[in-house]
Amino acid sequence: MLARRNVRLLVAAQAVGGAAAPVIISVGGLVGQQLAAQPSLATLPVSLYTLGVALATLPAAWLMRRHGRRAAYLLGAAVGGSTGLLAAWAVTQSSFWLFCAALGLAGFYGACVQSYRFAAADAAPPAWRPLAISRVMVGGLVAAVIGPQLVIWTRDALPAAPFAGSFVGQGALALLALPLLWRLRAPPPAHPAGNTAGTTAGDGTAEDMAGGPARPLRVIAGQPAFIVAVVAGVVSYALMSLVMTATPIAMVGCGHSVGEAALGIQWHVLAMFAPSFFTGRLMARFGKPAVTAAGLLLIALAGLLALAGLQLLHFWGALVLLGLGWNFGFIGATAMVVDCCRPAERPKAQALNDFIVFGTVAAASFGSGHLLTTAGWTTINLLVLPLVAAAVGLLVVAGPKRHVTA
Repeated sequence: MLARRNVRLLVAAQAVGGAAAPVIISVGGLVGQQLAAQPSLATLPVSLYTLGVALATLPAAWLMRRHGRRAAYLLGAAVGGSTGLLAAWAVTQSSFWLFCAALGLAGFYGACVQSYRFAAADAAPPAWRPLAISRVMVGGLVAAVIGPQLVIWTRDALPAAPFAGSFVGQGALALLALPLLWRLRAPPPAHPAGNTAGTTAGDGTAEDMAGGPARPLRVIAGQPAFIVAVVAGVVSYALMSLVMTATPIAMVGCGHSVGEAALGIQWHVLAMFAPSFFTGRLMARFGKPAVTAAGLLLIALAGLLALAGLQLLHFWGALVLLGLGWNFGFIGATAMVVDCCRPAERPKAQALNDFIVFGTVAAASFGSGHLLTTAGWTTINLLVLPLVAAAVGLLVVAGPKRHVTA
């Protein structure tokens, strides 16, 4: 089956391509600290990578729509390899701004990797799409292990330039994805004015959208189902980023060690991706809105547990719940976005979704440290509750209508 073959290739590509983000996030700030003229600029390279992912979603989608997913993904992997080598060169030359430019450009590769989950759904029948999406996300679990290990193995490979070897390794991993992506057999890009008849008819409330000519983006984005899916994705991912970024700083500020904070983040990352083995089956059994709502409620529970105390158990437990909630919420929201689009509309609709989601995530990442410093840890976790309540309320209203024919 073509869909199963594509999923296997995308899982492998996600495992090596997804490792770029852990490398950049774990090392970028340390390199920035070495190279920046002012300490306040140390985290700028990592922030520019996050912003680059958000900004690159639209041009990446244009390439997918014009030339197909495989061509765009091959270009993305080539960019990932090139920017990894450019970042390593910047480190050896002690050039802070060249390093910033390299990580900002690497965002294009990150945007391509993030859309692998949508590619998995393209060739899959409607009933198998949630499972296909969740299986590709399993590759993120492997990437979460590969990335930090790569840093450990290569950080001193070039003694005169600490961490330059890590970016050489990151670029090499990106290039390893090229033969995998070359074998991808994604459906050809649907012509915007063409007719893709042959799928199940529907009006946006059934499991699959009807075939037909592509509608304007404003029409797609105006659908209540699309709005609910985007809101769920934004709340799931942005709150995860906001709390996760602030947690290590809060832990150290409360007297816990850096090692304990790092271990908590490790468990958090495992909780983010490990449930992907069964998230798709849960969506098939209970429906996408129900699983998405469960994820959002887990994020709220994480906030409540963090508010309950400042002991190690409170921080670690909140991080695990936060990771589980992100998995259910974000994968469920992704599957809901797929259901809102006709085949010819998917690249531009999915790009709009990712632009909004990752743009918000970038803002949350930028603002997390400032909010922690000015408002405090308690305020951050209190902020979680009304946002989750609003998103769950939308899901409760829209869910029964969307899945009445499931």
